Amino acid sequence: MEKRPTGEYGLSRGIGLASRLAEAGLYVFTTEDAVRLRPDDVSPTTVRYLLKLLTDAGWIIRLRRGLYAGTGRLPGGVDVPPFVIATSLVSPSAVAFLSALAHYGLTDQIPRVITAVTPRKVVVPSMREAGQAAGERGQHLWHAAGLDFRYVSILPKRFSFGIEVVWLDERFRVPVTDRERTVLDLFALPRLFGGLGEGISVLERIGEDIDLEKLVAYALRYDSVAVAKRLGWSLEQTGTGRSALIPLLELPASHFTALDPGRVRRGPRDRRWMIIDNRTEDRA
Repeated sequence: MEKRPTGEYGLSRGIGLASRLAEAGLYVFTTEDAVRLRPDDVSPTTVRYLLKLLTDAGWIIRLRRGLYAGTGRLPGGVDVPPFVIATSLVSPSAVAFLSALAHYGLTDQIPRVITAVTPRKVVVPSMREAGQAAGERGQHLWHAAGLDFRYVSILPKRFSFGIEVVWLDERFRVPVTDRERTVLDLFALPRLFGGLGEGISVLERIGEDIDLEKLVAYALRYDSVAVAKRLGWSLEQTGTGRSALIPLLELPASHFTALDPGRVRRGPRDRRWMIIDNRTEDRA
């Protein structure tokens, strides 16, 4: 039977293993990664034991079962950025919504929760503890590495566009919704930004500093008449009256759409856009 290394010697062996992973560029790694890169004289069972030693001593962080992040305490290691942790906890996923808006400098809000979008149905640990099902519209947060993460599940077809991989620094790159997709999401899911007012404010600030044709193309691809009308009306109201909006204006609509879906459906009606401007009405 293999004798497990304990005490300072055990920590030393574990730190050596974690340093190997960092040298290989695996700053976030799985148990399988650690087993694959272990020294020849360390068994897979001992690897799991060493990972527990390192976690208990604070040299690495356990994100979830079988997934770890290194820290700057390790030789060759660095602290892993929150966006990297977010997209590692759930894969595939992309940083989105208020977190992406802040990344592009398009909001004055300081997000306290890191938000990401995914085509998967996510069950966070708090859901299991509460015995609740996945998909409760983002009511549960995932707590890891001293941070809070929220995952919003969307249709796979809506995850297939408007996402780019950006470099955070020389080591880390991460999927993030691009500027135009982030602006579209302001009107697709305004509740995640605190209401439609944030979307209007962003349009007023960015003016012409956005690829309008790309934004309109995204709105059409999103395949929601309500979202397209909400966006088109708002663009026109904030000074964008170019012909690029015609595809959104001409989309057939069978009924009026509330501008802010989080408020009651009362207010002036715009028959051109089939929009109810309900921004000043009390919340339901």
